[in-house]
Amino acid sequence: MKSTTLLSLLQDRRIHSGEALARALGVSRTAVWKQIRRAQAEGVEIATIRGQGYQLVSNLDLLERDTVLEALDVELQRDLDLVVLGDVDSTNAEVGRRLKAGQATLPVVIADSQARGRGRRGRHWASPRGENLYLSVGLTVRGGFSALDGMSLVLGVAVSRALVALGANGIGLKWPNDLFSDNRKFGGILVEIQGELQDGEVQVIAGIGINVHMTQAEGVDQPWASLATLWPDIPWTRNQLAASVVTQLMAVVTEFEQHGIAAFIEEWQCQDIFFGKELMAREGDLLGRGCGIDQAGNYQLMTDQGLIPVRAGDISLRVRS
Repeated sequence: MKSTTLLSLLQDRRIHSGEALARALGVSRTAVWKQIRRAQAEGVEIATIRGQGYQLVSNLDLLERDTVLEALDVELQRDLDLVVLGDVDSTNAEVGRRLKAGQATLPVVIADSQARGRGRRGRHWASPRGENLYLSVGLTVRGGFSALDGMSLVLGVAVSRALVALGANGIGLKWPNDLFSDNRKFGGILVEIQGELQDGEVQVIAGIGINVHMTQAEGVDQPWASLATLWPDIPWTRNQLAASVVTQLMAVVTEFEQHGIAAFIEEWQCQDIFFGKELMAREGDLLGRGCGIDQAGNYQLMTDQGLIPVRAGDISLRVRS
């Protein structure tokens, strides 16, 4: 028995007797008691009411595969192999393993927590249990490595569309792969190439991390926020968010394959948090004003020497203080 199965029964926040829970789960009352204790040790608040049973006190947003699938179009349900995991080293790593195993359908991995979640340049990505969305998708992109120019930017547009569809507004995109609002980061994208170019196609792993309910994060060295703090009037649920992200991501990837990054430049520029600001790059030896992205997804700085593109793989940008 998994604790998430037990918690799903308690999620209605009513009192459930140990006998009723044991019967529903097909286990002994002792097994139920052990799972209750395990969930409590993981930080879930469950009240033990003498002579009556157990009642969930914590606010829970459980990830459930069937709920995510039911929110997707039928065609998407057929095309994807969606798995929801409790714990994983990283969702990108898990998708990579599935691609190496020769999985035929597109793998989509969602996890409740990550032990070694990572962002750009191998930076640690805070991945507490039960609070955020950690989602990765394995994609096959036609057109070779050159077709990948700007992929993280295009996926940023997809995530932005997914959030807008759920009621959010004021979303900003930070080149090359972060999502911002109110000058605080709430999400990021990590694109990794899997294997080598074969028959004009390349496999790509697209990882997306979004802070949903998180209120505390140790070791984060920049201003951050979560969806629940940025848009508190929206009833955020991770299942609904995951379905919206997957839906928009797959639509964007199809459009990207057909038209490239050019189809997204205007939309991305409208959300560019760097545009018009005085920026620095290359450890401070390149200074200029933000001028948006070019046709290859590079960021452009207007400097004393003219317009200079900044490549995502080489350097990063920051606002001049």
